[in-house]
Amino acid sequence: MEPDEAPLDNPAYAALIGPHAEFVERRGAAVRYAPDVCPMAALPDDPSECDWADAAALAGPGSSLFLPVVDVTAPSTWGVVMSMPGVQMVDAGIKAVPDQEAVALTAADVPEMLDLVRRTDPGPFRPRTIELGTYLGIRREGALIAMAGERLRVPGWTEISAVCTDPAYRGQGLASRLISAVAHGIRGREEIPFLHAAATNTSAIRLYETMGFVHRTSVMFQVFRAPE
Repeated sequence: MEPDEAPLDNPAYAALIGPHAEFVERRGAAVRYAPDVCPMAALPDDPSECDWADAAALAGPGSSLFLPVVDVTAPSTWGVVMSMPGVQMVDAGIKAVPDQEAVALTAADVPEMLDLVRRTDPGPFRPRTIELGTYLGIRREGALIAMAGERLRVPGWTEISAVCTDPAYRGQGLASRLISAVAHGIRGREEIPFLHAAATNTSAIRLYETMGFVHRTSVMFQVFRAPE
């Protein structure tokens, strides 16, 4: 039986009130991850004026609030820092297999992971993001050259994220191998992998489609600035 897709419509909220509740910071109905874990925040569906007031208190005057996936309009007192279209894709039959070269990454690997993220820009990754799920990496001559892992986790689904490869090693299929290996672990929990990509990242979207992911819906990645 397939899991309910409803949590995917507002996955950061579903994660923070569910499987990732241990990482939550809350003010009323507004929630966010601890900043050193993940920069994402969330509001209930169709947020009210009260919800936005809670969000302002949670973020702090003049601070940014990253609301992923949902397409919302903030009150006029809020500033818009970023509004980026994206896509949400779900597993429709990818080949999920372990990889003999992939190793589980730990807190000791975080400095190298942060350096790889800095050089490749796969999206937000913080010092404690590794605590959200399993992260796998591939090393060559001792150096971490590629990685992928689990970020948002909602009932029945887990997001694959932080997929990145050192530019010197691209074109060798490392990203797809790691995605397959991470997906194998997710499937082992009887969950379904999903992922997000910027709408402009057509090369990544083509890779995901080739692997067996399908477009579920278009999304927005928005960053707002709270009132001073």
